[in-house]
Parts: sequence; structure tokens; C-alpha cells
Amino acid sequence: MTQLGQHPAPTHTIAHISDTHFLKEGAQLFGSVTTEKNLERALAQLEKSDVRPEAIVFTGDLADLGEPDAYARLRGIVEPVAARLGAQVIWVMGNHDERLQYSHELFDVEGSESPQDRVYDIGGLRIISLDTTVPGYHHGDLSDDQLDWLAGILATPAQHGTLIAVHHPPIPTPLLWAMEMLELQGQDRLAAVIEGTDVRGILGGHLHYTTHSTFSGIPVSVAAATCYTMDLADGSKLLSGVNANQAFNIVSLYGDRVVHTVVPLATADEVTGFSAEYRSAIENMPADQRLDMFSRKNSNFNLGLPES
Repeated sequence: MTQLGQHPAPTHTIAHISDTHFLKEGAQLFGSVTTEKNLERALAQLEKSDVRPEAIVFTGDLADLGEPDAYARLRGIVEPVAARLGAQVIWVMGNHDERLQYSHELFDVEGSESPQDRVYDIGGLRIISLDTTVPGYHHGDLSDDQLDWLAGILATPAQHGTLIAVHHPPIPTPLLWAMEMLELQGQDRLAAVIEGTDVRGILGGHLHYTTHSTFSGIPVSVAAATCYTMDLADGSKLLSGVNANQAFNIVSLYGDRVVHTVVPLATADEVTGFSAEYRSAIENMPADQRLDMFSRKNSNFNLGLPES
């Protein structure tokens, strides 16, 4: 695709999806949310786009109750799409997941109660799936052994740097006070490990709304859930989950920066737009002609007039 601006194409593109909360077949979350339909919509939007991610990262709470059938159905929906896109699937443990079922059903190995930490090489980009869960609880934490393991991995820089994918994001939640009780504990310990390393970004979930921050100088991006999201404006409720505003993110990595783009699942009426059939004409224009046609306020294009 022709470069139209100052920035080249990204070196890596990752799809970031979170909090699918699958249940066994036939069950609806809270009796009204069909979680698989929402995920299918997200994946359908991804497939019909121009985006071809090298990996699809799911940051936890894959299954709502850790049921084996939920993981099997999740794989059945995700893996064919990933194969068509040529993308690596990267799973991350969430507080609603159960390590035994998660490890057995998603990785085809003997189930394990140990932390589910894994490393992936995506064309020189290292992605670390880091298990922040505490068995039997909803808050997050990391053991000394996990932090030692992480330090050992990060001691050798990756060719294109590292992304860490966690469920519990190490950030404040100023619009959702109650979530402070369920945050990642001991965040200073994690900061001490990643400071000065090649970590370029942290991907998280857990919160059920899109938000961004920094942690030890590293950008943190939280993807909203595909199951349900939080109403952050209802002051009468401690927590208010709503069947609306679901989204996923596209992570675009450049040589010197990372861009996170939110893709809503909601369908809406188009009020203005231009067909992709114009793409070839745009690509064939000289740069000065493109700028004149699309930037000049009184050009025929911006006035909605036919070109002479």
C-alpha cells in the first residue's frame, strides 16, 4: 500500500482481545449475554478489515467459570479465523480462568496448577504471556519465582523488543473505585524487574473498559471486553456492567512507537464515507495532487463536486 504520510507501515501488527467470558454451550452470561456471538462479531470485523495481525492476544478471563467445554468452544471459534489470517493465538490467564482446565484445554498438555507463563517470538517481537492470577481470588499478584523468571527472560533483549500481556493491568482505576480492591498487588516489584529492559508495552484486560496509562515509563493499554463493559458514569452503582460498548484493539508497532486503536463492535448507520474503489486512483496520484485534492478545503472533492 502506498505511503501517504510521514510514517511507514508498522513493523508488527497485533490484535488485542480481552474478557470473552465463555460459558458451556447453551449458557448465557447473566442470562442475557451470548458471549460467543460477540466474539464472532469481533473476529468477523477483523477478517473483513485490511488488518492482517501476526498474533491475536487474548488477555484473560477466557472462560467465565473455567469449564472445559467453554475453552473447547473458544478454540473452535478462534483457531480457524487465526489460521485464515496467518496469526499466532496467544492466550493469557485471567482471574475467572482455572489453571488446570486452561492448560489442558488450550495447550493440549497435562493440566497444571502452576503459573501459566509463556514466551512467543513473533517475527522478532517477543510477547510474554504473564499469569497474574491468584488461585481462588479475583485480585492479581506475581510470585518471586515468576519475577525471577521474567527477569531472566528480559536479560536478553529481543530483536524488536517485548510486549508483556497480563490480565490485571498495573494502572490506577480512577473512574472505577471498587476495582482498586481487585488490582495487581505489589506493582512496585514488577516495575523493578521491567525498568530498563526492552519492554515496549503492556497489554491488559480485567477492567471491562478501554483505558491507557504508563507504568514505569512503559505504555499500558487495556482492551475493553467482548462480553460486557462497565458503565463508568452511573454514580449510584458500585459496579454496573452493561451489554454495550464492546470493543477490541489493534496494536501497531513502529520502530520508535506503539499505536493502540480501539475497534468498537457496535454496528451503526454510516453518515459519510468513500468507497475503497478510490484507493487505486489515490495511489496513482502525484503527492502534490493528492494533497491539493484531499486537503484543500474548497477542492471539488471536499465540496462534493465531480472532478472536471
